[in-house]
Amino acid sequence: MVNVTPARASVPAPAPARTVAGRFPFVRPVPVGRLVGLDLARGLAMLGMYAVHVGPDPTVGEPLGGVLELARGRSAALFALLAGFTLIILTGRPEPRTGRAGRQAVGRVLVRAAALIALGYALTAVDTSVDVILSFYGLMFVLALPLYRLRARTLAFIAAAAAVVMPVVLYVLRASAEYGSWADAVIARDPLARLTGTDGLVELFVTGEYPVLTWLPFIIAGMAVARLDLNRPRVRSRLALAGGGLAVAGYGGSWLALHLVPRALAMVGAAADGGSSASAWWSDTVGEPETTTGYWLLVAAPHSQTTFSILGNTGVALLVVAACLAATDRSRRLRWVVTPLIAVGSISLTAYVGHILAIKALSLDELPDSAALPALLGLAAAAMLLAWAWTRVFRRGPLEYLLHAATTLARCIR
Repeated sequence: MVNVTPARASVPAPAPARTVAGRFPFVRPVPVGRLVGLDLARGLAMLGMYAVHVGPDPTVGEPLGGVLELARGRSAALFALLAGFTLIILTGRPEPRTGRAGRQAVGRVLVRAAALIALGYALTAVDTSVDVILSFYGLMFVLALPLYRLRARTLAFIAAAAAVVMPVVLYVLRASAEYGSWADAVIARDPLARLTGTDGLVELFVTGEYPVLTWLPFIIAGMAVARLDLNRPRVRSRLALAGGGLAVAGYGGSWLALHLVPRALAMVGAAADGGSSASAWWSDTVGEPETTTGYWLLVAAPHSQTTFSILGNTGVALLVVAACLAATDRSRRLRWVVTPLIAVGSISLTAYVGHILAIKALSLDELPDSAALPALLGLAAAAMLLAWAWTRVFRRGPLEYLLHAATTLARCIR
């Protein structure tokens, strides 16, 4: 009997996994664990701020005017929420760092905050029409840092409570600043005010365009989001539902309040700085925040610093984050298409500082209305092209490298 050994079937070697970078050679491989959707959201926030600082006035007409109006205030709020996410990444995600690692993480955040504050005042000294937000961000990092070990639910509760309480506190402080002398007394004794030639802490907390009292909820909300497992589709769906609910509560609640509270529309219209009360529930066209009437607390305009505006802006930010995460996770082709925008988001500090320097060098904030749209498109295209080219070679942006180098001082902490 002949023993015939069956021929061993040849097993083909497993094919290498098809990555986005392999299929689309223009896409730089994404570091393991990086949520590229957040970079896309940051990129959208940057383009929104470009539109506000360089683009034409929203009154140019529909549909362009409506798109430009949507960027006002909401892009900065989205950026602030993502800054809260960054704070959690620096201090440990998914679990907060403890012991020596935790102390060093706190040190890195404080160094980063100091650098942002200094950079913010340096850009303010450049003297453009842009209300620079970096100094406010730096101070918010410091104030939110003690919360970095809290869970998502606790952080969400604190953010909600701050959104309800802080606008009232800010309104009272601003009203008293108009009729009292306490603000001048604080400014006169504030070393930051003397050093920077600004209103110092009073501006950062109360009178500035991005007062910390009412912008801190965005940072804390972003910290809460960072504690979630955003790789799970169900979590992203719930995040989108929460965002939609907050947007409806904010803008819809303001609309109802302005129409149901007696004399609200009339009083807001009388107090508006050249704006219209008809759009006060969602649009910045209502004018600057007004402290002569308590009816202003019913407004939801993006920069009105009210509870309704914080709820609405937070809701929009959550919707954008959820949509960006879902889109980049499900569609490789879309990720390839928006690669330049993702690149802008991955080096957002450099992109932000660069656009302010460009505005100053090219006098982009002094262009006539007819040239504003071409200037905006040119600035956005240049930012995406330069960011894409840089990130093809380097892991971080130029300013991001400098900031990272500065935070290495925290390694000395024992």
